[in-house]
Amino acid sequence: MLIDTYGRVATDLRVSLTDRCNLRCTYCMPEEGLQWLAKPDLLTDDEIVRLIGIAVTGLGVTEVRFTGGEPLLRPGLVGIVERCAALAPRPKMSLTTNGIGLKRTATALKAAGLDRVNVSLDTLRPDVFKTLTRRDRHHDVIDGMAAARDAGLTPVKVNAVLMPGLNDDEAPDLLAWAVENDYEMRFIEQMPLDAQHGWKRDGMITAGDILESLRTRFTLTAEGEDERGSAPAERWTVDGGPHRVGVIASVTRPFCRACDRTRLTADGQVRTCLFAREESDLRGALRSGAPDEEIARLWKLAMWGKKAGSGLDDPSFLQPDRPMSAIGG
Repeated sequence: MLIDTYGRVATDLRVSLTDRCNLRCTYCMPEEGLQWLAKPDLLTDDEIVRLIGIAVTGLGVTEVRFTGGEPLLRPGLVGIVERCAALAPRPKMSLTTNGIGLKRTATALKAAGLDRVNVSLDTLRPDVFKTLTRRDRHHDVIDGMAAARDAGLTPVKVNAVLMPGLNDDEAPDLLAWAVENDYEMRFIEQMPLDAQHGWKRDGMITAGDILESLRTRFTLTAEGEDERGSAPAERWTVDGGPHRVGVIASVTRPFCRACDRTRLTADGQVRTCLFAREESDLRGALRSGAPDEEIARLWKLAMWGKKAGSGLDDPSFLQPDRPMSAIGG
């Protein structure tokens, strides 16, 4: 089991499949993109499946989330999902995506064994989408979400980040649209993971701001802590249900004490937290011929050193050197 010195047990594995992305979201990376990882540095499909197998069969991981960058850019994605679905015990599997490639891949991913998807969509307005992402692909995301829903990759969760002066007025409209289309809306406070290190706490749209805006149109009833468990999102039923809305308040309401996640980067590094400044290398062990037992030992050692919290509430907080696209959201 992956336990740390604070008694937390990691059962949720986030796996970044690539650092590449086909959008250029302003809160993630510069317009010109980044220096991508070289292909030899990336884990191969076989290496990814082997590491997931070690985590699931030997370390107590029960859920796997495929992330990026944009995971749909990984050529072997469907095969990776299919092979992981054959593991015993079978993990729950989900995918976090920008949605652009979902229209053509949703059916195959469902057939391979993927359970559901999270899709990033910050606005209902195509012009604002183009400003935020620097790409004119709003219609592709909308179509991709519908394809995922129709393929049974449900619940389709929609992740939105609100930015001052751009889409900060859209929370009620986004929630109404999600309810109408049977999606689960989740709002995420902007986190300091941009490659430009331009994040500022001042002026950030907080969870309190989001809830205040939503309550101008909806009646929200909080779920209990027992139902939340280790989930990052606080959730509320909307107008008595059955629809729900979530808010992930990583900055103003940290949930580190209940964290159950371990993270694997696209180049085979274990990260104990999105905001960690240290990594532990598993790729080197893999490629030097280490047996599964040794890799499991290294993974346990990495997680044992997990810090109590992300440090976001500390004035001395420093952003990770690696941007979100390399870490895996």
